[in-house]
Amino acid sequence: MSPVLTSRRKQATPADPQLPAVQETETGPDAGWVAGWSTGAQANSAALMRWLVWGLIALGPLLGALAYLSIPTTSAAPAPKTAPSAPAASGGQGAAGFATLFIAAYLSAGRGDEPKLAAYYPPAASMQLDGVSGQHRGEQLTVVRLRQTDTSVWSVTVAARVTGATPTATPSTQPGASPSPAAAADAVRYFQVPVAIAPGAGGATAYTALALPAEVAAPERAKSPELVYGAMRPALPTDPRTQAVTSFLTSYLTKGGAELDRYLAPGTRLTAPSPAPYSGVAVDLLAVEGETGGEPVVSVPGDSTTLRLLVTLRATGQDGIRLPLTYALTLKARADRWEISGLDGAPALAPPAQAPVPTPTS
Repeated sequence: MSPVLTSRRKQATPADPQLPAVQETETGPDAGWVAGWSTGAQANSAALMRWLVWGLIALGPLLGALAYLSIPTTSAAPAPKTAPSAPAASGGQGAAGFATLFIAAYLSAGRGDEPKLAAYYPPAASMQLDGVSGQHRGEQLTVVRLRQTDTSVWSVTVAARVTGATPTATPSTQPGASPSPAAAADAVRYFQVPVAIAPGAGGATAYTALALPAEVAAPERAKSPELVYGAMRPALPTDPRTQAVTSFLTSYLTKGGAELDRYLAPGTRLTAPSPAPYSGVAVDLLAVEGETGGEPVVSVPGDSTTLRLLVTLRATGQDGIRLPLTYALTLKARADRWEISGLDGAPALAPPAQAPVPTPTS
């Protein structure tokens, strides 16, 4: 049998004074309590305190920043608010629309329409108009001139075709005579309106006319700038350029774009009018970039050569009426033929001429 070791508690008794007192070690259910506290509770409390300390250390910078931001600072007194001013661009656009409406009401006004005009020009309420309301009308109204005469004032010129006039005089047949009343009644007339703008409610812009409209002359016509093309000349059927533009425009205008890609340079994308507005196309004139002479052209230059030209044609409508049209096109050479690489938005302008440099004299 294996020996069994046993442990016994020995106590010092008065009968054995030679033995020292042995401290008793408790292993019972009350061994985890010291001075009324559990040793497990002490461990949990110590861990909790460590987490609180680390939390305070981590929150230190954040608490410092919050304390800094919470300190009231002194700031300068706010600048006094000023009334918002209407933007020049939007004010001009709105003034143009306001003037157009005013001219439409003005041209059709007659007796009893004074309040209608007063909505645009308040002093018109005290006026007395002549004529029958609606006897004349303004058609095809459009703004042809817009200029700012002051910070808050726009001068708007509106073109209008006035209809409804009944001329009484007979047309003149004398050379040099002024246009007849019948022709004048159908002509486009021009009216100038001064419009003031001001800030309105809710951030909008308010408008009012400063005076009744003033009839003025037509705007001056601008001088046509120089173009890069040469003079217009007949489009010869043997010219490869005539052949290219005729094939392209026939597909573009009479076939709704059918087989249009075969006439376009690689990478070019165009959409034809649909449905096709015309039944036939005849190219009459060509103006070629940089061309000065009238020698016939029967060959195509090397690949990637580009050329700009103006094409004048007659397109026959579905009703049989021929309409003249002009197209600005860019051509590109490839494989001994011309292809369309662009339908230009406008004819190309010639570069401005440089001023001659004075020659120094000895």
